[in-house]
Amino acid sequence: MPLQRMSQRIYNSLLSSSLPQPPFVLGGQTVSSEVSDSGDVPREGVIVVASALPGPPLNPPRHPTVAHSHQADAGEQPSSSRTFIVEPARLQREPPSEPRVDASVHVEEATAQQLTEYIPGPASLPPAPSSPPDKHDDDEAVKCPICFDPWTRTGEHCLTALPCGHLFGFACIQNWLRVQAKCPMCKQICIMSDILLLKFGVDRVAMLKRDLIKWQSSRCVAEQMRARLQLRLQEVEEECNMVHEEVQGYYTFSTTVMVSKAGGCRVMAFSEPLSCLLASKPAARSLGIPGFGVEKISTATMKVCQYVPVHLKPIRGLAVSRQHDNLLLSCSLDNTLKLTSLSTNTVVQTCKAGTPVWSCCWSHDDNNCVYAGLCNGTVRVYDVRDTSTHVHELHGMDSRCPVLSLAYMPRAASSDFPMGGLVASSQDVCCFLERKDGTTYKSHWLPPVQGRCTDIQVEPDSRQFLVTYRLGKSQEQHSALMKMSCTTRGCSALPMRTFSTVGYSSLLTKNTIFKNPANGATIVCTGDKSSKTTTVWDVASGGVVQKLCADYPVLDICSFQTNQSHYLACLSEKEVKVYKFIL
Repeated sequence: MPLQRMSQRIYNSLLSSSLPQPPFVLGGQTVSSEVSDSGDVPREGVIVVASALPGPPLNPPRHPTVAHSHQADAGEQPSSSRTFIVEPARLQREPPSEPRVDASVHVEEATAQQLTEYIPGPASLPPAPSSPPDKHDDDEAVKCPICFDPWTRTGEHCLTALPCGHLFGFACIQNWLRVQAKCPMCKQICIMSDILLLKFGVDRVAMLKRDLIKWQSSRCVAEQMRARLQLRLQEVEEECNMVHEEVQGYYTFSTTVMVSKAGGCRVMAFSEPLSCLLASKPAARSLGIPGFGVEKISTATMKVCQYVPVHLKPIRGLAVSRQHDNLLLSCSLDNTLKLTSLSTNTVVQTCKAGTPVWSCCWSHDDNNCVYAGLCNGTVRVYDVRDTSTHVHELHGMDSRCPVLSLAYMPRAASSDFPMGGLVASSQDVCCFLERKDGTTYKSHWLPPVQGRCTDIQVEPDSRQFLVTYRLGKSQEQHSALMKMSCTTRGCSALPMRTFSTVGYSSLLTKNTIFKNPANGATIVCTGDKSSKTTTVWDVASGGVVQKLCADYPVLDICSFQTNQSHYLACLSEKEVKVYKFIL
């Protein structure tokens, strides 16, 4: 198309020139076909000439002969142009009566000389006036024919070409070919891989300057963003510090671990060497194993990891040895006291009591000694090295009710209460069995409580213990904090605080007493059936520190430490709620 426009401009300039009236021969050509009716193709043996209009003479032609341009653009010439055919016989000025020259005749030398009379020499021709460039054509040469925007050297609108030779902007032709795989100009089939990027030489300095400007702009935006983020971070840190100060010394909810969907969980213990919680539960029906066992809960992941079958009937007590790292002591209504290896998850020792066992504990003064509270009101002492029979049977409680709870108070160098022994309780009696030596125990009656005792928990460092009991007909649950003391008549206990909860539970619940991880003060945690919460009490003030919500009534509470963090686990019939202490 650019070549056709150029030929058209040359032809129009010839028409507007001021040559003399005689024809100005632009060239000649011998063709083999007759002149068509339209006059587009000359007859053979003729010379195509153009009659020039008045105007200044032109330089000799620099372009292909008019015959070529005329044949190519015959359909595009304006109607005002004057083109005619001069036969060689007429150019030779021969009489008209002579025959015409045949198709093989060319222009003779004489004819050429006659023609030169009308054509000035190259030296006599003035320089051709420079015609102003066609602004429309120049714009088209630098604009994309799809969007009519100028091409760019780089970027999404850089200059590209198709195999047919047409030029387009890269983004435009890419979008075009996605819709229809044809050239927009000539409709030639093209695909995306046919696009050819045309690279131009770019001023390296200019390019680097542009990149520098972009980088500086991006850096400015980034610095502004950084300043805003730093300000926001400072605000968030201040808010976090305020919240931390508010929750410091409190428990926050950590996770919930489902232990038994069918229910049946009763007691819980913590193994510090293995860093896992142990919760009693009935065997799942899907396992096909009858009886009851313990579910191991990893405190690292807070997920259930393995079930260990232990007893045939419900488990009443669990205790982990502080010296034998992997031994779990458990008692059950199946008349047995068992030692289970937590490493191999198998029962390694079995003590047959001959009667249901309601409670058990380890001796902190003798690593090989364990205690079992029986349903007939007696306490038996077993040696783990020989469990075929019991070593002693203690009858100091003088009661026929089941021994519901056992807790061992270790010896201490305290001047207030240096003795060590076993704190035991049934529904109506609570006593301290002082351990004189390996075979001798002395019974000391402790002050009676107002209701029926259900559980005893010991805090060894402060020589205090927590007694949980139920009042008479109301069956409201209360907890009394007592401190061991020595008198001239023997060992006794002094009441310190009473913590009341509302609601009645048909199940035996266990509370706990331990040291505050933040300041070392004594903390008491009790379960509240009516509100399904765990209440945290401050012993010094006797007030409620906080209440931890649960989905079911809490049956057992266990405080433990793992990964340098302190937690509180609350066991219900189906799940364990874990709370983390904020230091």
